[in-house]
This record gives sequence, C-alpha cells and structure tokens, in this order.
Amino acid sequence: MADVQPVPAGRPAEAAARGRKPLGAGFLVEATAPGDVFTAEDLTEEQKMIGQVARDFAWQEVRPRLEELEHGHHEHSVALLRRAGELGLLAVEIPAEYEGLGLDKATATLVVEKLAPAGSFGVTFGAHTGIGTLPIVYFGNPEQKRRYLPKLATGEWIAAYALTEPDAGSDALGGKTRAVLSPDGKHYILNGQKQWITNSGFAHVFVVYAKVDGDKMTAFIVERDFPGVSVSEEVRKMGIKGSSTRMLYLNEVPVPVENVLGEVGKGHHIAFNILNIGRWKLAAGNLGACKELIALATRYAQGRKQFGQPIATFPLIQQKLAAMAVRTYALEAMVYRTAGAFDASLREIDGDAPDAGRQAIAAISEYAVEASINKVFGSETLDFVVDEAVQIHGGYGYMQEYEVERAYRDARINRIFEGTNEINRLLIPRELMRRTMKGQLPLMQALTRVQKELAEMAPLGPAGEAASGPLAEEQALIANTRRLGLMVAGLAVQKYMQQLEHEQELLAAIADLAIELYAMESAVLRALKAGGNGLHADLARLFVAGSLDRVEIIARNALAAIERGDTLQVQLGLVRRLLRREPVNQVALGRQVAAAVLEAGGYPLAGR
Repeated sequence: MADVQPVPAGRPAEAAARGRKPLGAGFLVEATAPGDVFTAEDLTEEQKMIGQVARDFAWQEVRPRLEELEHGHHEHSVALLRRAGELGLLAVEIPAEYEGLGLDKATATLVVEKLAPAGSFGVTFGAHTGIGTLPIVYFGNPEQKRRYLPKLATGEWIAAYALTEPDAGSDALGGKTRAVLSPDGKHYILNGQKQWITNSGFAHVFVVYAKVDGDKMTAFIVERDFPGVSVSEEVRKMGIKGSSTRMLYLNEVPVPVENVLGEVGKGHHIAFNILNIGRWKLAAGNLGACKELIALATRYAQGRKQFGQPIATFPLIQQKLAAMAVRTYALEAMVYRTAGAFDASLREIDGDAPDAGRQAIAAISEYAVEASINKVFGSETLDFVVDEAVQIHGGYGYMQEYEVERAYRDARINRIFEGTNEINRLLIPRELMRRTMKGQLPLMQALTRVQKELAEMAPLGPAGEAASGPLAEEQALIANTRRLGLMVAGLAVQKYMQQLEHEQELLAAIADLAIELYAMESAVLRALKAGGNGLHADLARLFVAGSLDRVEIIARNALAAIERGDTLQVQLGLVRRLLRREPVNQVALGRQVAAAVLEAGGYPLAGR
C-alpha cells in the first residue's frame, strides 16, 4: 500500500473560465451563459491532485478502520483527524496566516466529495472542518483566530458545533440555553443542554449558542476543559454509527468574555450563515456518495448472475444505473456551479481588510437560495441512488455484510441535517422575498415582464422548434420553465399577499420549481460548456426530460390550489403551451447512458 502524500504546497492555480460573478438567485430571473458557470471539468491539475490526496486517505487509511469506527472506537476518529491534519486536509479553508492553506471553495468541494469512501468518518471530518471551524474563520477576532485556528488546522484540537436543543431543532432561535454576565464582568455563565452534537465524544472546542439575558442569541467558543462542561454517553443512531453523537451539558460554565464569537445578540447571523455553507457541503458529500454507490451497484450487477447471465445485461437494471448516473450528473453540475459562484464572489474581497471574514460570509450568504437548493436536491438524489443500489443488490442489499446496507442507513440523515428539507423548502421563497424587498433581486420586474409575455404569447409549437444548435429544445424549455415558475409565484402572491407565508404547500411548490429549474439549467450549461454533444448531452437531455415531467405536475397542483373554474383552465392551458414538447426517447437514451456506466464500471465521468 502506497503512502498517502500530503496536499501539495502552494495555492492551486485559478481554474479556467470561471466567468463573471453571478447574482444570487439570479437564475430565476434571467438565463445564464455556459461560460459563466464553473463545472467539474474546469478543475485544474493542482486541484485534482488535492482531491486525489483526499481519496487516497479515504481508501488507504480510513476504510481499513471503518468496521471499528462503526462499533464506537472513536480513538480511531481522533487519530484519523490528526492524520488528515498532517496531510493538509483540515487546513483547506483556514487562512494561510493561521497555518492554513486558504484554498478556494471549488477545492474544498472536491475534498469533501473525494472523502465519500470514508463512510460516516466523512461526518466527523465535515463537522470539524465546516460548522466547527468556519465560524471562527469568518467571525473570530484576530486573537481568537490565533488561539484556535492553528490547532484546528493540524487536528491537535477537534471542533464541534452546538446549536440544536431538545426543544429547538428547526426552530433554532427557540433554544433555552442561557448566558448571564458574571458580577465581575469577566465571564458569561452558561447553563443549558445541547442535543445530538457531532464530535462531542472527543471535541476540544465547541461553538455554542446561548441567549444572553434571555433574548440575545450569542455564539461562544467553549473549551471542553472549562468547569461545568460534560457530555452524555453515545446516543444510538439508525446510521452514521461511525460518528460520535452525544448530548452536551453546560452547568454553570464560566466562559471568558473574550470567547464571545462575533457580537452579543448577533449569534443568529453566525448560525444561519454557517448553515448555508453546511448545506452546500452536505450536497458535495452526497455527490461523492452517489458516485461510490453507482460504482458499487455496477460491480455487483456485472458479477451477479441470474438466468445464466449477469443482471447488468438486463435492460431494467441498465435503466436503473442510467437514472442514477443522470441525477448524479445534474447534482455534480449544481454543486460545482455553486462553488464557482462562491469563488467568483469571494475574489472581490480584500483579504487583508480587518473585516475580511465578515465580507466573506456576506459574499457567501448571497447564495443562500442556491445553498438550500443544493441541500434538498443533493440529499434526495442520494436517497434515490442508494435506494436503487439496494434494489440492484436484491435480497443481499438488505444484509449487513453488504456495504450498501450501511450506506442506505447512513444516507437517511441527510434530509434532516442542516435544516430539514421541509424547512429548506420554506426558506427558499422566504429568502427570495427578502432579497427582493432589499432590492438585491429584480424579482418583481421579472414577474411583470413574464405576465406581459404570457398575455401576448402566440400559439406555440414544440419548444425550440425554430431554434438550432446543441440542446436547443432543452434550452427553450428551461426558459419556459423559468416563465412558468414566475407565473405560479406571481399568482400565489396576488391571491394570498401577506398571508402566503401560511400557505406552506404553495411555498414548497415554488421552491420545487426553483430546484428543478436550477438543476436543469446547471446540467444543460455543463453539457454545453463540454461541447453540447456525446455523453454530456445524453445525460443532460435525459435529466431535462424527467425534470419537465415533474415540473408539469408541480405547476398543475399549485395552480389548482390557487384558482378554479375557467380561470384555472386558462392557466393550465398556459402550462401545456409552455411545456409543449416532442417526447424524448428515454428508453434509447437510458440504454446509451447505461452502456457508458457499464464500460466505466461506475459513474461514467468519474475521471473527468
């Protein structure tokens, strides 16, 4: 077994063709050019080398310990995190002046993706490098950064994030943990309980949220050795058993006032902005898991014989492999497109400014809608892929000695982590309205434009029939999906006005239309940037065909909840006109994609 080499010294070169900075949620109001999105194909050789370090670490050093981790031997978690520190994998997003590497978000995405073979150790790694460390990176003052970040970069200290409480899950601001300033003004005294804290079995430092004077949500850096800090035994979980999850108890814990992170009363800004990053990173991990599962299912299908031949020769199995690859292709396009948006925005920041961290988190928060979309689509794509992988394994997929059984249990948490998918579906339209009201998104102008276009719309033939070029019909249908989404949103606002926030089913429908639009457009833009033909085009075309079917159902159901009678029939007629298209031969396309999967032995673009 070859030794794993550390991350190469020096910052990777800028990836090619990153394009201009996109407007947060701007995909809803205007089309994007292929040259303005970052794709996995744009990764530099230096970035790929860092990804290879992560993959080698996962396969050569974590995988041999997976069974022991699954049985609660967390001393291996600590040792592996320290080994990851030696390799530079913990330092990717920590600034260079604090012994980090200060690399870009595209590189961070690749590292998380390539750690997928590490199973639930990926949760341990992600909690440390993401929600555990990044609050200090972005909100810590210079002294806090000097004290904590070098230790976190090497794995000498391990980080955890403590927000959830027994009565405050999705309602994060409903927490009851309290902080009271001591009479001498030197400490805040914390009392409360935090629930389901990843890494709590061995973490040295926790980012803890508590309410000062009962109402000012504030973030604190709490060290494990502070008096009054204790944890429960490990909780018993359905999956991700290789990660440590415990309750954190705070009993009269004196926290120095110097350990207030950010400002008193502004902790919710830290919590919500860090969760935006967590959601996108979760999708990156989901992407890596999808690729591993496609490879696992492909190997099994090629080796398992029934009726005298490998089941990989059966068209129904091939269609499953194709569907897994198609959704993974769209997810990969979304995840790297979003990472590219982060990087384009972060490049505008003066890294030497005293408030560079605050500027950076503000730049990232512009893409809160995209972060939630990534989280929902990524976790639900992984659920689809792992379910099909179990099905391909048949009865063996239900047996614990087969890896896919563990993967199935591990996947389920992703729809709950970082805000449930239901909460994220409500956050998407809420964030759209917030950006609109602040003048950051020309949504109302787009609604007015679309209403005029629909009123003047001539009878339509199949979308794109007059257009030419690669994926012309798909591009036209995506433009019409944008119009349809704006139409549904506009009609919902007109009918319910301020009461729309109580119509959660409609809000979720608006979110789902946004999710499908972002996924379709990302897949097609990626395919166009890759030349608009061959396997990329097949994957994009097949995804769009399935997505449009979902869009039509979502829109019809939403409109039926808004209107009735003749008005509803007119609106449904518009849906039919906007989405009118020639049926795609999904059977033939699926077989072509499956052939590529079988030839590659897994996800057909894994080598990029």
